[in-house]
Amino acid sequence: MKAKLVLEDGLAFTGESFGASGESCGEVVFNTSLTGYQEILTDPSYKGQIVTMTYPLIGNYGVNDEDVESFQPFLEGFVVREYSQIASNWRAQKSLSAYLKEKGVMAIEGVDTRALTRHIRVKGAMRGVISTEDLDERRLREKARSFPALMGRDLVREVTCAQAYTWSSSREGETRGRWRVVVLDCGVKFNILRELVKQGCEVRVVPASTSAQDILAMKPDGLLLSNGPGDPAGVPYVINTVKQMLGRLPIMGICLGHQILALSLGGRTYKLKFGHHGANHPVKDLNTDKIEITVQNHGFCVDIDSLNRKEIRITHINLNDQTLEGMEHRYLPIFSVQFHPEASPGPHDAKHLFRRFLKMIEEYAQAHRHS
Repeated sequence: MKAKLVLEDGLAFTGESFGASGESCGEVVFNTSLTGYQEILTDPSYKGQIVTMTYPLIGNYGVNDEDVESFQPFLEGFVVREYSQIASNWRAQKSLSAYLKEKGVMAIEGVDTRALTRHIRVKGAMRGVISTEDLDERRLREKARSFPALMGRDLVREVTCAQAYTWSSSREGETRGRWRVVVLDCGVKFNILRELVKQGCEVRVVPASTSAQDILAMKPDGLLLSNGPGDPAGVPYVINTVKQMLGRLPIMGICLGHQILALSLGGRTYKLKFGHHGANHPVKDLNTDKIEITVQNHGFCVDIDSLNRKEIRITHINLNDQTLEGMEHRYLPIFSVQFHPEASPGPHDAKHLFRRFLKMIEEYAQAHRHS
């Protein structure tokens, strides 16, 4: 079935559909990962976005039930150069095309993704529309222009869990750990939860709208602020909750959680030109002077100059564009990173940060037992 991808500035591509039929709008971004398309598809942080894969061949190892990062895909569409008709892997349970159709995700192949990526790098991420129903490029351009931009939108409410739950997985087995960690779900990836369980935590996941009072009533030993989609300034209720939690227990923030933490500490955020999406971003750890290759997925960033440096210390810097990648509080048990230490997909260079979080929890608990 023929399909069209048209951007708000009129750039158009004609290809073939290999997902659901229909029409879908979103901000068009590109991801530079070579593998891991299933994890990318199920990352809730892509809500509101159409994802273009820069690697030219996608779908060759199929899809399985174990590598999902959420209960369902949330992205608005998927764009590739060539879809592999053959899925060859011993873990594969179905083809990527069958999975996308089953989940109602629009996908288009036959697109010059190199040209599209270069265009976004020069012009910036912009709104677009994929359609198998309306192939008129002028009409599709107007539809893309009428789609709401990400600035100021609350996309978290569309991906957060409806009610609190305790994380369990057959691969982890028993979930009762020594330490109870509450995860404020702004669109959490499952591998964050898996990594916490591996560290010996009992993990309680709560909706993003959960109040500070309700979180404290669970008597957690630590709080993790998860990743999620869109503009952190669009969720003032989460920022307010985090403000009330500062200094009351150890806190770790990841991606959107990092941005929300910065806003709760008086900082500012801004939109990046085309964002960071991929599994090969070099980040310098200023504590060790080591370089880690990281997984990233964000369109907004914390303004370094907006932070109170008397209270906040910069810990990580992106070597591609010198943007902020990590920070820690000088006096409170708080730290956060802009990248994804849980990987999935991508390198595992930064997984040690979960051990750091647990060490912080242990030290805080020990200090308060003696106080």
